[in-house]
Amino acid sequence: MKKIIFAFAFATVLVSCKTASSSTASSIKEEVQVNINLNNISDDKVLVTVLPPKIKTDEITFSIPKTVPGTYSEDNYGKHIDDLKAFDKKGNALTVKKTDENSWSIANAKSLNKITYLVNDTYDTEKGEGFGGGDIFSPSGSNIDAGKNIMLNTHCFVGYFTNFMATPYKVNISHPAALWGATSMTDQDPATTNDVFVTNRYAELVEFPIMYSKPNYTSFSVDNMEIQIAVYSPNGKITADAITPDMKKVMTAQKHFLGAINTTKKYTILLYLSTMKNDAQGFGALEHPTATTVVFPEMMPSDALAQQLKDVVSHEFFHIVTPLTIHSQEIQNFDYNAPKMSEHLWMYEGVTEYFANLFQINQGLIDEEEFYTRMAEKVENASKMNDTMPFTTMSKNVLVEPYKTQYLNVYEKGALIGMCLDIIIRENSNGKRGILDLMQKLSNEYGVSKAFNDEELFAKITELTYPAVGEFLKTYVSGPTPIPYDMFLAKVGVTKSTKKAAANVFLKGQVPYITVNQATKEIIIIPNIELNDFYTSLGLKGSDILVSINDKNYSLENIYDMISDSEKWKENDSISVKIKREGKEQIIKGKVKLPYEEKDSFIATDATKTALKEAWLKG
Repeated sequence: MKKIIFAFAFATVLVSCKTASSSTASSIKEEVQVNINLNNISDDKVLVTVLPPKIKTDEITFSIPKTVPGTYSEDNYGKHIDDLKAFDKKGNALTVKKTDENSWSIANAKSLNKITYLVNDTYDTEKGEGFGGGDIFSPSGSNIDAGKNIMLNTHCFVGYFTNFMATPYKVNISHPAALWGATSMTDQDPATTNDVFVTNRYAELVEFPIMYSKPNYTSFSVDNMEIQIAVYSPNGKITADAITPDMKKVMTAQKHFLGAINTTKKYTILLYLSTMKNDAQGFGALEHPTATTVVFPEMMPSDALAQQLKDVVSHEFFHIVTPLTIHSQEIQNFDYNAPKMSEHLWMYEGVTEYFANLFQINQGLIDEEEFYTRMAEKVENASKMNDTMPFTTMSKNVLVEPYKTQYLNVYEKGALIGMCLDIIIRENSNGKRGILDLMQKLSNEYGVSKAFNDEELFAKITELTYPAVGEFLKTYVSGPTPIPYDMFLAKVGVTKSTKKAAANVFLKGQVPYITVNQATKEIIIIPNIELNDFYTSLGLKGSDILVSINDKNYSLENIYDMISDSEKWKENDSISVKIKREGKEQIIKGKVKLPYEEKDSFIATDATKTALKEAWLKG
């Protein structure tokens, strides 16, 4: 799971990733049958009916997940289930007892014929407190807007019976003809008002989200992979056609980078755009083996949205490698209500994040300077975390404190672990092999249906590579020693450098200079803080309300536009700012003075290591 946080409360971006499985139809007759009715929606609630397989015990437990793989939080999806009832064949009610937030015990289970319950959506109750703050993270939640959109993350709608996790599922979804379901599953019903999906087991079903809305999608092929992009834009601002060219360019580059590792035949991007009014507040993405569920604000400028999508998809798509193909027993046999976490988030999230950056320079999407800047930012961000906490210990205990608050380091130090391993392997193989080669060998050793034991992975990696790799893992990943990044980068002739760079006029790091009055939607310069050169040169003060800039009005409704527009300003550009100060409007004219910051970066300085550096970045 990837999590990016913007400082503005209204612009929090949480990016999440999910794990792994695949789906094929089953010919086994014993199955769990699920009927989901999207035609008769009342109060944003959907009726679900579950027909069980033959039960041979006097009592059975039916559960909705507490946690789904990749979210690294206990979300209790069962709290959104209402009025669960159980019946025998004659329609008589059976005794149902709720045993916890996510589970129900059913008596006289041998006579159980069906279960019914109502599913509430999560989007319209969110307050922007996802990922442990109280809300369910939007890309893993649900939206139920009759006749317009149903974001159907299957783990929100469908539960499982104890001891029947390996039983096939047949899901029947009735829906209005105007709503089309985008998914990587194959619909086995040709009717336009009914869909039927079959999976081999519950763990496969929950990896296939479906988004129902009026058709707004594209599809294209890259190296025998069908890619589908579906968009729900409530005000029609964004179309799938508009975002497809950039997505095609990125995903084509990713496929070429992976080469023979990836064999996925269909991949779906589900993009839900939130109005932010009683709507989704947790922005980002949730990864599945053959899909990514993405939630962003509809008010986002199209160029900013395109960049965010590129960054999100760049990360999420590489989860095809790990943990889809390469994963531990804890993921293979995930317990949805008492999860045991794996030690190896450094690989699932860290190597994935490293690939998301490496492939871009490898395929010519960014230059060397940009790649070094990104890695330097990760070094800086990692230094703010607990650098002596063993990464394997944090991963194993990520659901509880003090480890939970260190989770974000999987995208910083985790990616840097991947970088260092890549350099070590390149050095020991004279540039011929790298971490992508290691992942290929691990995928051959294990695979989608064969998991590794957590405690055995380091030995296997060492066997497939070099003793120096094993020593690194022992010292810096399972041990408490901080990584000396300069030492490893020196192996490829790269050293630390410092450069002066223009900073965002509205942010200093993650600290904003502006806020929003939620009642009036006005943008206000935060009072009683030290302002940067942009404000002081124009005579702007704390508590000033920003009405317009260069004759363009701004408020909460288009604040993303303001931030995006500011990134195009250049030093000494003419600027006109209309403000409201102490209730009176005035116009201030002047020149743009950008704030500058000293930033650490890296630069190639040792020409004798050029060949190894080129193998690392371009090999």
